[in-house]
Amino acid sequence: MALFDYTGFDSTGRKVSGSCEGSGQRAAMASLRQQGIFATEVVASGSRPSQRLFSGWRRVQVPIEDLATATRQLATLLSAGLSLDETLNTVAGQLERPQLATALNRVREAVVQGEALHLALLNESKIFPPIYISMVEVGENSGTLDEALANLADLLEEQARLQSRITAALAYPLLMALVGSSVLFFLVGFVLPKVTRMLVDLDQVLPLPTRLLIAASDLLNNYSWLIFSVLIIVLLLVRRWASKEKGRLTLDQWRLKLPLIGRMNMLIATSRFSRTMATLLGAGQPLLRALEITGKLLNNLILQQAIERAGNQVREGASLAAPLQKEQIFPAMLIQMIAVGEKSGELEQMLKRVADTSDQQVEMSINRLLALLEPVMILFMGVSVGFIVLAILLPIFQASQSLG
Repeated sequence: MALFDYTGFDSTGRKVSGSCEGSGQRAAMASLRQQGIFATEVVASGSRPSQRLFSGWRRVQVPIEDLATATRQLATLLSAGLSLDETLNTVAGQLERPQLATALNRVREAVVQGEALHLALLNESKIFPPIYISMVEVGENSGTLDEALANLADLLEEQARLQSRITAALAYPLLMALVGSSVLFFLVGFVLPKVTRMLVDLDQVLPLPTRLLIAASDLLNNYSWLIFSVLIIVLLLVRRWASKEKGRLTLDQWRLKLPLIGRMNMLIATSRFSRTMATLLGAGQPLLRALEITGKLLNNLILQQAIERAGNQVREGASLAAPLQKEQIFPAMLIQMIAVGEKSGELEQMLKRVADTSDQQVEMSINRLLALLEPVMILFMGVSVGFIVLAILLPIFQASQSLG
């Protein structure tokens, strides 16, 4: 019997974790199920991603667009009357992403053998997030699996649209930064050494800009291997530090406090939190269970812990708005809309409005950021090129004056 570590929820919606024995992963999940525990992660003991420095590089991931497309196809075929076996087989055969197609084929094999769909998806937790598995379970239990998958597809498509807008908006400044850096590197590393030899041969005291430029060129040519080695070591050390809870907390706090970027990160988190909560509540999930699942989807430990503390207070009888307000992290708009939704009984609709408004504000923040980034980058490139030209021309002017 092998030992497995698990995390999940008990029958009351409380988060639990621990270890269990089983002949395999499926046997361990079945044993936990009998104990009334819904496991969201079951891994061999000692193999958790946080315990492996490079585990993130090996993690299989599927673009959210592909997952949304597959989910939409599953919902459409099921609503058309096809059996689950036929639906999974058809969708898997049409997918271009091999990781997702292979995962769906494994899910189909488990379903054919009599396993519930959400348990089969749990075996593929690297591809299907907790919200996916939870909503599928709700759909299976209520007999509305096609509707649950349709709601999931809506959620995933909206997240994909937001990511696409962010990527498209940042593509130009990132490309400009890459090209500009490459040009400067080429000038300083390959072109300037030939020019500086001529300047040194002038046999005169060189101006300060010229001496600085020659020093930078010599440093890049003679110690480039050392510079890149130090950079790689620093990156590895930062990655290792960030993999620990203290380091991650510090980094996540910076992400929320950085000028401009911090506000945009908070808006993105607010949109994801609101839309996911609305989807889960609309699918019939209890509030506590929805909070637990949604907290895991926020890639920020500060926000995750705040939501967990809020969930504990909700479990003790508090409303959702009050503990979130005490955290003094979330936007006032979110708190106010949740309070209104709780009083009116329309929390799901209020959360959807918050998500839509947050998406619009994200786009506005991106536009403001781009409006600031582009002139700053142009100014930086102009100053850099101007400094290089000045450093080259100054000694030439001095030499021509001395000859005159």
